[in-house]
Amino acid sequence: MTTFNRIAIGTVQFGMDYGIANNLGKVKSTEVEQILSLARHKGIDLLDTAIAYGSSEKVIGETELEDFRVVTKLPPLPKDSIDIKTWIKNQVKSSLSRLNQDKLYGLLLHRPKDLIEDNGRQLIETLLDCKNEGIVEKIGVSIYSPDELNEICNSTQIDIVQAPLNIIDRRMEESGWLKRLKEKNVEIHARSVFLQGLVLMEQNKIPKKFSRWSNLWNAWHKSLKHTGISPLAVCLEYPLSLREIDHVILGMDSTKQLFEILDALENLEGVFDSSFMRSDDLDLINPSNWSRL
Repeated sequence: MTTFNRIAIGTVQFGMDYGIANNLGKVKSTEVEQILSLARHKGIDLLDTAIAYGSSEKVIGETELEDFRVVTKLPPLPKDSIDIKTWIKNQVKSSLSRLNQDKLYGLLLHRPKDLIEDNGRQLIETLLDCKNEGIVEKIGVSIYSPDELNEICNSTQIDIVQAPLNIIDRRMEESGWLKRLKEKNVEIHARSVFLQGLVLMEQNKIPKKFSRWSNLWNAWHKSLKHTGISPLAVCLEYPLSLREIDHVILGMDSTKQLFEILDALENLEGVFDSSFMRSDDLDLINPSNWSRL
């Protein structure tokens, strides 16, 4: 599998404003077409989206998706829903309609805990029904912490796990879950490789609320300057160095960014030791906590 084949296009920015370093807002549909055309030309064939990503599915569905496989995600189960099976089937049907597709490569749960709560059995049975009907090839979960996998993997056979993984957040590797998932034949997709763009920002542009980790940023930018290696290359090197990772999901808001990513991928040297960047501080590694900083 070539490096390009291990890349997946994250499409959240196609449907909504997203990312702490995103200054351009939602990507224009003409730019989306150009991004996907370039990706296809380079052999990138996996798109990651979600029902919750604003108009992302619709925007993707209005482009040429030949040669692309699509992974989307179900929102959390509604608490007042009585007929879980009908709700899920309707969600999948609507996604396929927006995407203009007959089949999904992957259907993930945005809230994995749904699998181990009251409606969990009915949920997994319906997901398996979708596989048996041929409208979904693989089912799985999108997690925020490897701790979420403990109960899920003991009770349910899933095909895909999507998880955050970057030079700062190394929990998936250090917890041993990468190896355990591979032993179960689970496909692993790494996301948040740039920590929403935070690790790619120039030091003087990092928001003040992250000053608590100023020692980390000082060491990071000092090392980059000393070695002359781009932060983009370093951030890509880490997940791609892990053989267990099947796909690295990368968000972008322009063809320019995709060209920069492709250029970095063609020049990976593997000589930068970024292990000093790792942190266990959930206030930093979990972006859902950033609003409280």
